[in-house]
Amino acid sequence: MKEFKPIKEGKVREVYDNGDSLIITATDRISAFDVILKNKVTDKGAILTQMSKFWFDLTENTVPNHMISTDVKDMPEFFQNEKYAGRSMMCKKLEMFPIECIVRGYITGSGWESYKENGTVCGIKLPEGLQESEKLPEPIYTPSTKADLGDHDENVSYDKTVEILEKAYPGKGNYYANILKEYTISLYKKCAEYAWEKGIIIADTKFEFGLDEQGRVVIGDEMLTPDSSRFWPREGYEAGKGQPSYDKQFVRDWLKQNPDSDYNLPEEVIDKTVAKYKEAYEQLTGEEFKY
Repeated sequence: MKEFKPIKEGKVREVYDNGDSLIITATDRISAFDVILKNKVTDKGAILTQMSKFWFDLTENTVPNHMISTDVKDMPEFFQNEKYAGRSMMCKKLEMFPIECIVRGYITGSGWESYKENGTVCGIKLPEGLQESEKLPEPIYTPSTKADLGDHDENVSYDKTVEILEKAYPGKGNYYANILKEYTISLYKKCAEYAWEKGIIIADTKFEFGLDEQGRVVIGDEMLTPDSSRFWPREGYEAGKGQPSYDKQFVRDWLKQNPDSDYNLPEEVIDKTVAKYKEAYEQLTGEEFKY
């Protein structure tokens, strides 16, 4: 049996080279504030992978994606075991753009802090009088750079993304920047509308895109998971305050309240976190989580 070693390890994912494809495995690691926590969250990797699969299937006619299969039977023998089952995705190889595509439909988190200071979010002027967690008149596109492991992503303007992409793709910076923005907003609107009907508000999210071998812009990495998005329950939603969440905001809040924790979570926080992830999955898909 051929042995595989990761060619890349991120905060949560491990990437394996499978010749003409990649196999991306989501571990049970969890990160917050760009730090990998000492704990693991049971089943988290499988939930992330299965949720991405759900969204890729739902949106494949809106924007092409990199997914080939999540069935380990379609992968080399090395991956056909419990360690990889349910949490691995075989994907097309993409040339990834050096931009994180962030879209915000509601004002919260760092965006709310910035707005209180100067009425802007990532340099975008917003209407006066907005309340915390309020829905924005229209979703806003607030891209960032992609930082190396351990570094922080940096928010950049749309014009800066044109500049960054122009450097990488001479003569096509404006073209690609516009496509990334359009795809990001259209995916968010479609999925936020779907989620609303299922009782979940998607406050904001992050997408990553790349070019496939045919030169098409394709969505890669993960999609609309509790790691890359803020999910709030629609029931009880009210602007003017922070919202309960289905995502790792719960972990971030605990860490803020316990600055001496050394990024070590108590068992009850881990249990509540995975319960929230599963609840979000089941509410969105209408299916019991199993893999």
